[in-house]
Amino acid sequence: MMINVKDVARLLSVSEKKVYRLIAQNSVPYYKIGEEYQFNRVELLEWATMMGIKVSTETFKENNDSYLSTSVFLDALKDGSITYDVSGTDRESVLRNVVKTFKLPVDFDPEFLLEILLAREKMGSTGIGEGIAIPHIRYPLILNGSKPAISLCFLKQPVEFNAADGIPVSILFTIISPTVKVHLQLLSHLSYSLQNAAFKAAVQSKASRETLLEILQKAQRVISS
Repeated sequence: MMINVKDVARLLSVSEKKVYRLIAQNSVPYYKIGEEYQFNRVELLEWATMMGIKVSTETFKENNDSYLSTSVFLDALKDGSITYDVSGTDRESVLRNVVKTFKLPVDFDPEFLLEILLAREKMGSTGIGEGIAIPHIRYPLILNGSKPAISLCFLKQPVEFNAADGIPVSILFTIISPTVKVHLQLLSHLSYSLQNAAFKAAVQSKASRETLLEILQKAQRVISS
């Protein structure tokens, strides 16, 4: 899904002049089509998350689709899993074990999901810094009508993920989604939630499932207010 400079400014809550400065500094991922600058929304959200830039809550209110409610991220995490002491010595072995945390349809090959996640990592690390990574499928994966899901995994030991800050990863949020809209919503909500000091601190301290969901629910109320 491509968006223009005006959309980017609204998404990041900055002026259009600021967006043009980011382009001039080659700081933001963009494409120049003719005389116009275009941005892939997924790439932009990935970049904003990595840079610690909080996206505007208005982006969560753009759809009237009940499937894309403000609780979409919380619901996806509940439908996914929160798993502790996940083993692995490198990206592949870790992601292989992460895939096992998803409740996939019986007719779906988990090796295929692993291959897609590894292919995404080859495009560029999903490590966003401070020991956190967000492995995901850039383009939605249809799982026979399954709900979107997020798996939050805390690793038994940190693993090198080639993150920009060089810090090995010990926390992974892995996203699978059935549609482009849901994928964008989940990525937007995750980016926003990781800018919430209480939620981020709970994640980094490997708080209990109950504590994480409680803090996240409070953070979600801010979005819907």
